[in-house]
Amino acid sequence: MEIASGTDIGHKYRENYDVLHVDLEPPLIVVADGMGDGDGSRAAGRTTAEVLVPALRAIRTVTPEALRAAVYETAAAVRAAGARIPGLTGCTLAAIVPTGPTAWIVQLGDSRVYRLREGWLELLTVDHTAAWIGLTHGFLRAGAPDTFRASYQLFRYLGHPANPEPDLLAVELRAGDVLLACTDGISDQLTYQQLVDILGTGTCAEIVARLLAAAEAAGGNDNATAAVLRVS
Repeated sequence: MEIASGTDIGHKYRENYDVLHVDLEPPLIVVADGMGDGDGSRAAGRTTAEVLVPALRAIRTVTPEALRAAVYETAAAVRAAGARIPGLTGCTLAAIVPTGPTAWIVQLGDSRVYRLREGWLELLTVDHTAAWIGLTHGFLRAGAPDTFRASYQLFRYLGHPANPEPDLLAVELRAGDVLLACTDGISDQLTYQQLVDILGTGTCAEIVARLLAAAEAAGGNDNATAAVLRVS
């Protein structure tokens, strides 16, 4: 596997509240996006990296139960950190945990995982937002102001008081597959065709550089983070 990653602060915030962790051997990708731009956002992302990565590394046999336990442990730590901070403490999560011929995807919130296979780009995750529900069921319209507002209404994230379960997906890895884990600073600013064109050529490092440059060119309206994995 080839892996590369990168993050960019953009122009909206004074800090980068995205958190990125990537290991090459054994491979692991963790992307978290803090909610908001304050102490709670900063603490949620930092806590997620500090707790989730060791918890995933400690799993001897990767199972849905083990992955959920690692996420619940992390969520409890985020809530504990938030108890000392006024306001919201929470973050989204997109993680890729390869295990031989399979990769497990772990996701909460609106950070995403895409797969490019034989020229077809698929979104493998679902946004846990009111906007996604509204667009899927037809009572919201793409581009409408109320849809934009609904995109900030998350009903699942790390730190949520109801401790919601993560989405888990096991996908087969095939030669040539390209997986992208990213925050909404990438997915909200780049079109489907841009993602197809960028993911389809170059090394993983070149792909990440082009993704971040495209997000910057689109306005840099959010922190932007991308991690790309290619199966050789």
